[in-house]
Amino acid sequence: MDTDRIVGSAKEYAGRAEGAIGDMAGDAKTQASGKAREAAGTVQNLYGQAKDAVRDAADTATSYAKDAYDNSGETFRDGTQALSKKVQDNPLGALLVAGGIGFALALLMSRPARRPPPSRWRYYG
Repeated sequence: MDTDRIVGSAKEYAGRAEGAIGDMAGDAKTQASGKAREAAGTVQNLYGQAKDAVRDAADTATSYAKDAYDNSGETFRDGTQALSKKVQDNPLGALLVAGGIGFALALLMSRPARRPPPSRWRYYG
């Protein structure tokens, strides 16, 4: 829990008490001061809650990233084993897929660069 939340709650309750005393005594200045202190405490409490929420979100993101990093080798190994099993089960299909990918890459790399379309307006100056 953030210290701003604690201090904000304390100011909020002190402001409520001061406002109640101002109400009972009929003192408008004390009553207004209590309302101002209560509002300041509420704002500080909300600020502390926002800081806590950001800290929790950062901790959660860090935890997810750490888990993903720790398990990345295992996931890669599992994927490699699954691919190896598919190739062993159907070698002709794997060969055709690899050939198709190679053909597509060769077409993409050997294609001439595109020229921009001719302009309709010509300047004869």
